[in-house]
Amino acid sequence: MIEFRDVSKRYEDGTLAVKDLSLTVEKGEIFVLIGPSGCGKTTTMKMVNRLIDHTDGKILIDGKEIYQFDIFELRRNIGYVLQQIALFPHLTVEENISVVPELLKWKKDRTKERVTELMKIAGLDPKLRSKKPAELSGGQQQRVGVLRALAADPDVILMDEPFSALDPISRGQLQDDIKRLNDELGKTILFVTHDMQEAMKLGDRIALMRDGELMLVGTPEEILASEDPFVLEFTQRGRGELDA
Repeated sequence: MIEFRDVSKRYEDGTLAVKDLSLTVEKGEIFVLIGPSGCGKTTTMKMVNRLIDHTDGKILIDGKEIYQFDIFELRRNIGYVLQQIALFPHLTVEENISVVPELLKWKKDRTKERVTELMKIAGLDPKLRSKKPAELSGGQQQRVGVLRALAADPDVILMDEPFSALDPISRGQLQDDIKRLNDELGKTILFVTHDMQEAMKLGDRIALMRDGELMLVGTPEEILASEDPFVLEFTQRGRGELDA
């Protein structure tokens, strides 16, 4: 579904943020990028929808190189969820979720049905559809942000540390929501986090990065079984929490 072939990103000052990255994100899986701050995980994710352009190599979606897409078409067909929720404060919940379908000129009835469907799947009270973001809790706002990314039924969702600003209870609930939503909807999710426990909970597979390079890709069980010194050092906190 998403394929990186020897992808690098070098900035004008010579900084090599990502180096010779090759990996494939399979259709329908939650694939987590994790590593220390500055390891290149967010840069890697942002290259998929060309918020950052890669310098070398190829990135393909469904076998088609991303530069072959019109950039606006590319971004409209990829859902994007940030840590900063960025809902439009003057719009209602329903209007926020409807933004991309309206840009794509969906019929109003179809858009309304989609909002109803998504709110039901996410367990959001239908009464909230007429509320403004300021009237919602942080967890509810982030759920709306996720639904907005899903609204136009994109195949790919990019999630950049979307829950890190939330309290532990809301964060755990939203992690459960994402797992359940993806079981039902079957999206391909590229998820960036710095939290090993979150990676282990959400990831079908996990890629651990350091200094712009890919260190290890595997299932949560394979990551925890690794004897690589860097992997052991990075995962020991998550290992302790998971074994507790």
